[in-house]
Amino acid sequence: MKRFFQPVEKDGSAKKPAISPSKKDKDENGEISEDSTTKEPLKFLTWNANSFLLRVKNNWPEFTNFVTSFDPDVIAIQEVRMPAAGSKGAPKNPAELKDDNSSSRAEKQIMMRALSSPPFQNYRVWWSLSDSKYAGTALFVKKCFQPKSVFFNLDKKASKHETDGRVILAEFETFRVLNTYVPNNGWTEEENSFPRRRKWDKRILEFVLQNSDKPLIWCGDLNVSHEEIDVSHPEFFSAAKQNGYVPPNKEDGTILMMQDCGQPGFTLAERKRFGNILKQGKLIDAYRLLHEEKDTERGFSWSGNPIGKYRGKRMRIDYFIVSEKLKDRILACEIHGQGIELKGFYGSDHCPVTLVLSEASPKSRESEISS
Repeated sequence: MKRFFQPVEKDGSAKKPAISPSKKDKDENGEISEDSTTKEPLKFLTWNANSFLLRVKNNWPEFTNFVTSFDPDVIAIQEVRMPAAGSKGAPKNPAELKDDNSSSRAEKQIMMRALSSPPFQNYRVWWSLSDSKYAGTALFVKKCFQPKSVFFNLDKKASKHETDGRVILAEFETFRVLNTYVPNNGWTEEENSFPRRRKWDKRILEFVLQNSDKPLIWCGDLNVSHEEIDVSHPEFFSAAKQNGYVPPNKEDGTILMMQDCGQPGFTLAERKRFGNILKQGKLIDAYRLLHEEKDTERGFSWSGNPIGKYRGKRMRIDYFIVSEKLKDRILACEIHGQGIELKGFYGSDHCPVTLVLSEASPKSRESEISS
């Protein structure tokens, strides 16, 4: 591992990166002051890492090269899968990595060494973590782009974190960036996965409608494939079952039960709710806006296990959803993985997705906020 990472300084702090030439003021801690931050992020990357720590251990050089090449201003990570700080029986701190025993300290050191090396040393990171090695999100923002505020819940309440660390919301001058790891519909009634997902979709819709004062960039693993074009084998996913499982729905009747059948993420009920969120929230699927035709090789962000019935079966469940106000500024939105060999997946079962916006003109800045 050492050959990939630069040593961490003895006091635990990483060497401060040099900001590109500009007249930006720093405070006494080396952070960019609010007055000096005049530009907004334009390049975004989202990735479900399927355990960020495992990617650091096993796939870091490849992913580092990708980040260096694309040079995103904002990186949204899902499925961090590192536990929150706090000893056994004590309250947890979802904003900090666990380090109260030898095993967690060793894991945290591995992560911090990786993030103290280029290019990640140029970013500030926010964590929202589960109590165990489950779910969790992270948000990296270049230090030259200072968010006005960062929340970890859809209610925008200070210090509150969503269950399992599923949300990080960063507010910038002219738009908001929402990083989410949306709960999966699942297969079993015991986990209450179907009611949980319906509740989540309702809350997301409420959030979008209540925060329409600024444009939104919503990204992450949204665990839904909106249309048939978004899966490789629509008939397979529509009829998919696990051990013959058919979801019961005692409260809503047979019609909704049938809408809950199929592959989690591709049930009719989920897809309809997602479409309603986009319509009511005046939101656009950035990738589909630029890629109208089905791409059977590069058009999916998740790929099933190369062994078994999911071999070659793929879904697009990782998105950049943006407000219609930003439509004319979308320059590119790309999926960076392909094939049964999972090229560009960097060890995960998801591949990165990127978004590039053009700079806003002074007039468009005003209209995006005020309209």
